[in-house]
Amino acid sequence: MAKAKKKTVDDKTKATSEDGAPDVMSLDEMLAEAIEAEVANSAAPSSDADEDEDTSQDSTGSANDADIAEFESEIETLRTERDDMRDRFMRALADAENARKRGERDRREGEQYGGSKLARDMLPVHDNLKRALDAARDKAGDEPTGDVKALIEGVTLTMREMLSVFGKHGVKPLSPEVGEKFDPQVHQAMFEAPVPGTKAGDIIQVMADGFMLHDRLLRPAQVGVSSTPAG
Repeated sequence: MAKAKKKTVDDKTKATSEDGAPDVMSLDEMLAEAIEAEVANSAAPSSDADEDEDTSQDSTGSANDADIAEFESEIETLRTERDDMRDRFMRALADAENARKRGERDRREGEQYGGSKLARDMLPVHDNLKRALDAARDKAGDEPTGDVKALIEGVTLTMREMLSVFGKHGVKPLSPEVGEKFDPQVHQAMFEAPVPGTKAGDIIQVMADGFMLHDRLLRPAQVGVSSTPAG
């Protein structure tokens, strides 16, 4: 509309100029120019405002992206810490379980094998009593009498009582017989000798009984072994 008015004003101006009248702006022309100037001034700030709004939206979007990235980073850090704490917790549980099992095993071994040193120290007493009994029987013969008989009975009762106490604590005698095969797991060879009528590795003499403490060898049996070569 402003352009239409301006065009009309120009036409009037031209008409006036053609008539030779002075070129003076009318009130309508002045008003039209003022309106055009106002419209131009109003349009310019609107464009700037749009640019500011776009810039504000861009900055807000960038800020939101930064916050999301920071939030995801914190979540990842928390996950890492959680996994680390879970791993430590599982390791602590495993260590506690191993310690419990080890303590239980040590307790059982203490109950079963705690007296092994005392039992081992008592074995020579058993050996001496057996030697004394064998000597008394050899001297008394097949039918002991008098003091010798009483001595044999007393030593026999003492031996029996000692073996009973040993048995209560898991100590059992290991008494090989002459003619058995030598077993290095439970026997200790004290000497070797060729003996007619035997084979190499046969036990030809038992010098001292062996003893087991539950399933462990407390002392091997001391024996003599035949070294007769194979015919």
